[in-house]
Amino acid sequence: MAVRATVSRFPVTQAALDECGIQWGISVTPFAAADELGQPPAIADRGDRLPRCERCWAYFNTFCDVERWGWACALCSTLNGFDDDAVRRFQRPEACPELSASFIDFEIPVDEADGAGEGVTARPVYVAAVDLACSEEFLELIKSALLAALEALIPGSLFGLITFSHKIGLYDVQGPMPVVKNVFIPPDSEEDGLAVALEDAMPLLSFLAPVDTCKDRIAAALDTLRPTSSWERGAASGQEPDTVLLGGRGFGTAMSSLIDYLSSEYGSTFALARVFAFLSGAPDYGDGQLDTRRYGEQYASKGEDADLALLPEQIPFYRDLAAVAVQSGVCVDIFAVTDEYTDLASLKFLSIESGGSLFLYASADDSTLPQDIYRLLSRPYAFGCVLRLRTSPDFEPGHSYGHFFPDPQYENVQHIICCDSFATYAYDFDFTHADGFSRHTEPAVVQIAFQYSVIEPVEEASGNDSQSYPRFCLKRRLRIKTLQYRPANNINEIYDSVDQEAVLHILVHKVILVSLENGVREGRHSVHDWLAILITRYNDALRSDPRNPESHIDIDFSQCPHLQTIPQFVFGLLRSPLLRLHEEGIHPDYRIYLQCLFSALEPSSLAKAIYPLLISYSSPNKQAFPRHTLSRAALTMSESPIFLLDAFTNLIVYYSSTADPSLPFPPPHDCLLRTKINALKQDRCITPKLTFVRGGQDDSSLFENYLIEEQDVDGSGYASGNGFIAFREGIRNEVAEILKEESGS
Repeated sequence: MAVRATVSRFPVTQAALDECGIQWGISVTPFAAADELGQPPAIADRGDRLPRCERCWAYFNTFCDVERWGWACALCSTLNGFDDDAVRRFQRPEACPELSASFIDFEIPVDEADGAGEGVTARPVYVAAVDLACSEEFLELIKSALLAALEALIPGSLFGLITFSHKIGLYDVQGPMPVVKNVFIPPDSEEDGLAVALEDAMPLLSFLAPVDTCKDRIAAALDTLRPTSSWERGAASGQEPDTVLLGGRGFGTAMSSLIDYLSSEYGSTFALARVFAFLSGAPDYGDGQLDTRRYGEQYASKGEDADLALLPEQIPFYRDLAAVAVQSGVCVDIFAVTDEYTDLASLKFLSIESGGSLFLYASADDSTLPQDIYRLLSRPYAFGCVLRLRTSPDFEPGHSYGHFFPDPQYENVQHIICCDSFATYAYDFDFTHADGFSRHTEPAVVQIAFQYSVIEPVEEASGNDSQSYPRFCLKRRLRIKTLQYRPANNINEIYDSVDQEAVLHILVHKVILVSLENGVREGRHSVHDWLAILITRYNDALRSDPRNPESHIDIDFSQCPHLQTIPQFVFGLLRSPLLRLHEEGIHPDYRIYLQCLFSALEPSSLAKAIYPLLISYSSPNKQAFPRHTLSRAALTMSESPIFLLDAFTNLIVYYSSTADPSLPFPPPHDCLLRTKINALKQDRCITPKLTFVRGGQDDSSLFENYLIEEQDVDGSGYASGNGFIAFREGIRNEVAEILKEESGS
């Protein structure tokens, strides 16, 4: 569990928080294998025996004051007594990590009657749902991706293959030849479901095949997949074949039926079923049809905000279906491969609210889909998660951000259906009263409890051949991390403790929320205004020192290194497709994809996605400088021949046009630069595209488009070459106006 606070020295009062202008909150990556310092958790058993505070229900931790018969809660100071069991255990402190460690993973014993334990078979279940109302290129990509997925699945997993178009195809691959049973989808959503239930067409346990013994037959079944013909789609829809190009995509009906199909084995065969849905376009047949004509509306001529019109969902069908999926133990990942408008604004809820992810690829030609799905299946994940954040009484969580849903009964409790080691969430803080921290000398305390389930293989005794497949058991664990933060004595201590990437993390979550509620323009205004207020408050602090002249306005945070990249982060955010306007050519589906992606990233990854990292190399084996500004001037001044640009989704190696021709291009596989690239690719939730560009010979536009400091924030591109400079001056003028108004002059 990695936790990063926007400031490590907390503001003392509401007035101090207002005076500093900084976002106040934390980011949490609960299933990360290590904490923010790279340290793994201590391991303990019997988390059910861990003492809890009678008043605030916080867990006992190493910051509590301990006496022989009792303890004082580190959060609320309540005195609690130990029961006889705790007294006996704490007499052997070396066996009780909670006495010395602040980050612990506890095993929770669960009765097998409650659906867990080593006696319960809980096999990993995966289902691929493939769109056949598609092109040949799309289908070849999906076949390649699923072959990669099969290699990543652990032995003992069950795999099912289902296709959809104007009909649903169920594949039985457990016999000598793959067999497909088709169920036709009613074309109109008003009709009452399928004529034949999927369970009646094929028993679920015939559909779910063990990967160990059926991998070759699954591959053979994939090889038989073909796009549905226009004749088939026309016959099903009652249209002339010549008038049907693509379409007949009954995605909504297929997913609804599949979730119902799987639900019968939830809690017996599996504890979580993961569905990978591959889409080549918008659903246009059966239930959950989406009208793509709204993308072609002339919003500007009608005086409407296109971004505000295209960001909301059209229908609640997929949000409602996600709720059914959660109750059925089904998590859905959506992989959309299309450059056509698909209305991800409506579809996204099926993935993110069922615990899955949303992926978008503009074309099948250079897609990283096979690598992405292999990564997705190769990393560990937890499910059935509950995340609870507690604080000492003087402050509390305000808003929470991320792909989870709140508990309907308890405050500050979030449920996460499926969580991997990259998934990150955020909270901002509010004071519970205007006086702030009542005791300025005592630290503020934050405790995060993360309860989750994992499926683990059970080691069989040698010679035990009672089952033909590996056994799995369901484990329940409780991960607890307790942190202390000292209140700041003055504003300088707050500024000197800022984590700029954590600030950006909270800011991006807030601006996404504003954009969804009020439109992208309002989101742009909110982030611009926040920066102006932050710089104003910083200059107020400078002017409190008589040695600083009042006439000078410092917009570069020259006296505070911990704030100096924030203007560049904000500029990068305004230039990002996340906040660029519809009329600049930003596809609404791409914006939705970025909202979903950015909402799940941890702070360092998000910072690279917003303001890419540019590193220079004097040779493939020698780094020159670790960070440059994103401008042509930086390239010229560095005099380095090689640059590595890390934009999170893209890695670009750029050789300048003046580079020595003797330098090997592309860089050798055994050099320092390649080692850096490989490390970056491994430490990522998605597969970045790697591109090598030789300046003066290759098209350099991909690399040059990331040199955003020479672009204007209004989207006019390379104008005078003063994009960031002009932005700074605009902020300076705005700050001067605010200071003038506040001084009354």
